[in-house]
Amino acid sequence: MKEPGSRAKSPHAPPSAAATSGTPAANPAASATGKPAPRRPGRPSGGAGGAGQRERLIAVALALFARQGIVDTTLAAIAREAGVTPAMVHYYFNTRDQLIDVIIDERFVPLRSSMGGWLEKYPDDPVAALTALTQRFVEVGQAHPWFAPLWVREVISEGGLLRQRMHERYGYEHQRAAHEAIERWQREGKLNAALEPSLLFQSLLGLTLLPLATAQVWRNDLVPRRVGAEEIARHAVALITQGIRPA
Repeated sequence: MKEPGSRAKSPHAPPSAAATSGTPAANPAASATGKPAPRRPGRPSGGAGGAGQRERLIAVALALFARQGIVDTTLAAIAREAGVTPAMVHYYFNTRDQLIDVIIDERFVPLRSSMGGWLEKYPDDPVAALTALTQRFVEVGQAHPWFAPLWVREVISEGGLLRQRMHERYGYEHQRAAHEAIERWQREGKLNAALEPSLLFQSLLGLTLLPLATAQVWRNDLVPRRVGAEEIARHAVALITQGIRPA
């Protein structure tokens, strides 16, 4: 029984021990009328499904961003796609800019980190280093279907919102390191001197992520359906390491 003088909790307060344990909390309105009180407007009270709901909204946002671009995707559109109210989306992400920051921090940064290490692992073997990087691009694109189309649309395209935000927050340090390694390999005679260092990294991206992002377009009667991620990686590595001359 509720003790006299106790105050009702704010709908924005964290869930009580009773709520998290699954035991119904006392409801003053229900006690007085015998009927459940209508839910007051405002943010949901949270609970065990909160983290899962947040992850689901991020996944829906990524799919929409990849399909139609960030500019044309509102929080209301994400809510419709997810089958929730706009208030639910705003509960987790106040603005679209905040959602973009979350996607950068929780999706792109970890993936970018997972694609690192190729310079450190193969400091004196450019073919092995670039082969490892190429294969990793394809692995990430295959594991995360939104990655390739979103990268093509919003990162490597001029004016892409993710490109701007990522460069504002993290700079160009990774590109500089790759550029310097390529130039060093060329000076040491380990890499074709005719290659343009500033274009090689973009060439790798184009050979891997672009085919993954546009697979539904180029797959037709002339291209076998068996051409998938493994074939894309092999093709990209062969072009980078051997060119178009017979092996």
